Amino acid sequence: MLEAVNRRPNLILALIAGYFLLCIALRLSASTSLEIDESEQAYVSQFLMLGYGSQPPFYNWLQYGLTSLFGPSVATMTVLKNGLLFLCCLFFGLASREVLGDRRLAAITTMGVLALPPIFLLAQRDLSHTVAALFAVSLFLYAFLRTMSRPTFFAYALTGVAVGIGVISKYNFVIVPVAAIVAILPEPKLRARLFDWRILVAIAVCALIALPHGTWVLQNIGAASSNTFKEMGTGQEAGFVSKALKAIVALFASTLRGSAIILAVFALVFRKDLPAIWRADSLWARVVGRMLVLCLGAVLVIMLVTGATHMREKWLVLFLVLLPLYLALKVEASGVDTTRSVRPVALFIGFVIVTTLVVVSTRAVVRPWFGKVSRLSIPYSSLVDTIVQQQGREPAMVLATNKQVAGNLRTRLHGAKVYVPGNNSSPAIGQLAGPLLVVWTNDGKADAAPPAPLVDVLKSFGVPETHLQPQQLALPYLHGTLEDRYSFGYFWIDDPSRSAPTSSLSSPG
Repeated sequence: MLEAVNRRPNLILALIAGYFLLCIALRLSASTSLEIDESEQAYVSQFLMLGYGSQPPFYNWLQYGLTSLFGPSVATMTVLKNGLLFLCCLFFGLASREVLGDRRLAAITTMGVLALPPIFLLAQRDLSHTVAALFAVSLFLYAFLRTMSRPTFFAYALTGVAVGIGVISKYNFVIVPVAAIVAILPEPKLRARLFDWRILVAIAVCALIALPHGTWVLQNIGAASSNTFKEMGTGQEAGFVSKALKAIVALFASTLRGSAIILAVFALVFRKDLPAIWRADSLWARVVGRMLVLCLGAVLVIMLVTGATHMREKWLVLFLVLLPLYLALKVEASGVDTTRSVRPVALFIGFVIVTTLVVVSTRAVVRPWFGKVSRLSIPYSSLVDTIVQQQGREPAMVLATNKQVAGNLRTRLHGAKVYVPGNNSSPAIGQLAGPLLVVWTNDGKADAAPPAPLVDVLKSFGVPETHLQPQQLALPYLHGTLEDRYSFGYFWIDDPSRSAPTSSLSSPG
């Protein structure tokens, strides 16, 4: 098979499609319970909104559409994520063909995308918005390179679509098109593309896509930015020099971790020709190289301005994904022989990504052997089945203590509205509907006392104290021994409408 790929590099897309089908199959067989991002998507997929908090809404909108068609489930979330990742690889392959004459190098570039840890590792554990942004970057790169090499009305319009989608996928995506514009300025032939009247079409299309959410951002700027800065470690606890040094070290370390595998692959496959590759140069190698440097430089400037001292690979992957194409362009510019290059790259990257996938997919079963339990082992399905069997019907509404619980219950109760009181990324609760199920957990520990926020919500709607009779269920983990149990607390209220005045509470996503 690999010999055939060496002769017909286009077959690499079939192998990549097979890999993502394997990702879907293993995730569906691993557990019916959800990870953190999966739970959030299952929860917010109930609502169609212009904004959901600190993340742009594009992925949420896609999940909402898929859920509306097929219902909330592990399958709808897994298919969306892996479908977008495949499209990311597809469009990077198309982008590489715009500027690479060697089809083998184009295949290597496509495989190189899979060698980035946030794609072969983090995305298979728990990512959502970053996956949408990777798709947007790949679509933009294809549209941008096509516009530069074969300018047409369609190419400009597609570039506008890509930028619009990127802006509503992840806010740091904006760095990529800005870096692309700056990168072509030193090249007279490409610079002329910026003054073509068709660029107005790209701007108009981008504005139409991004404007609705942009309006929401202007009205909710705090909600859209605070969480990101918090995760990046911003603060006033240290002086500028100290934080600047930490920022530089954090960015360098994260860049190295994110690019180590693809650098090692190229170094091993082309080890005899590294000096020639290092010296080689071409128009597109300069442009893509500048884009990569400008993106990382912009990240450093943002870190210095905001006082950020932490950087994760998943935040850099939108920029590091340019690295495989840059390396391939350098190889082509050097003129080295690539006849036997696809096979070793496919073997090395294939081994890494499939091995990692198996480890990630089996962790729910393996971790209990070492006395640890993952979120995939929490028995949400058993909880729902037990309560529904006891009550003889499903609830019409659910109040949950957090999005992890809410999302998991949502995938098991397709007809119930699920809310998490106390946040602002879902519509306000207008009224309580019955039968009402109220669920909470204390990290699986035995604790019959309901959290105060849930009790306050019920009281605010006039639910009498006599209805608030907490019950407890201790259920076996989905993976582990029967002695290991996870505890839930819950209320079942048949008719919460016998309450006093109607209130309106916001709830999260």
